[in-house]
Amino acid sequence: MTPDLIFKISGALGLVCITIGVLTKDRIRENILFIVGGCLLEVYSVALRDMIFIPLQVIFVVASVYEVYELKKKKKPFFLFWKKN
Repeated sequence: MTPDLIFKISGALGLVCITIGVLTKDRIRENILFIVGGCLLEVYSVALRDMIFIPLQVIFVVASVYEVYELKKKKKPFFLFWKKN
């Protein structure tokens, strides 16, 4: 397997992960798939030495990580659901 083929497979898997993420109903799972897909596309962008997509993918992954952080922060533990504020 040549390195060129490995990078193309990485890019294709990244696109598949992002597509599945778009179709997923769960917001946390969606963003985790975005993170994985974005990282795989980042590898492909670096292999291409594409100066537009390299920072674009970094921003995409950072935004998805931030979204997961915010969603996890908003979720209350199960034992707090019955308590009224």
